[in-house]
Amino acid sequence: MTSISFSQDEFPVLKGPYLGQKPPGLTPEAFAPGVVSTEEHFETEVLFLPNMKELSFTRSDLDRTESKWLVMEHRDNRWSKKSIEPVDIDNYKERFSPRVSQMTNLEPFKDIPIEGFAVSAKETYYFYTLDFNDGSGHMSYSRLVDGKYEEPKKMSKAINRGKYIAHPFIAPDESYLMWDAEKDGENTPDIYISFRDKDGAWGEAINMGDKINTAAYEQRPKVTPDGKYLFFLRADKNVRKDGSHYWIGNPHWVDAKVIETLRPKE
Repeated sequence: MTSISFSQDEFPVLKGPYLGQKPPGLTPEAFAPGVVSTEEHFETEVLFLPNMKELSFTRSDLDRTESKWLVMEHRDNRWSKKSIEPVDIDNYKERFSPRVSQMTNLEPFKDIPIEGFAVSAKETYYFYTLDFNDGSGHMSYSRLVDGKYEEPKKMSKAINRGKYIAHPFIAPDESYLMWDAEKDGENTPDIYISFRDKDGAWGEAINMGDKINTAAYEQRPKVTPDGKYLFFLRADKNVRKDGSHYWIGNPHWVDAKVIETLRPKE
């Protein structure tokens, strides 16, 4: 991964969409090497606002003792770091990633230990529960019917297979669902996709293939609001000489056409 010479708090001149980066093809690439993705830090998922004019990510040192949330803004055809007052950070973060309390304050979710969720254009919630001790848990959904949310329904075994089922992304039209999980015999998560058939049933989980899934941890799939690219986190544990572990990883992106290459032919 190449390196660009600038401090952690500064960015070079970047013009054009997606930080001026050359778009990837069907093979994932680290996003914005030296700007977002670095060798010296651990960066998490990239999130865009719906208008694609702002993006955010979190950068931690390799010891995970310090973490900084960064926002970049596209204005006058160039990207620059956006300063946000500390008192406003929590509210601003919610613009990129709504809190789980958005759900758990509603009936019928108040007594469910929800860890995360995704929501479709029809405002259907897809959410998961998870026991971090043993990886047990499941994905469920709840539709908005006549202005009220129906009792959650557990998704089928086509999706609820394996451990650490987490981080759903639902297509706006609910035609496909992506998530990450550890399947039987695996000890790192991969990203999976399920397509909805014409009758509304969800198909079997499809591993998204060895270009996306490696021996490392692949997690947190999200398609950009404009529908053009799939972003995900690729990370892994490394071991120091003293035997302790640390995480290293970066956001990756790939042309969203990869999704259509996996859609079953009717």
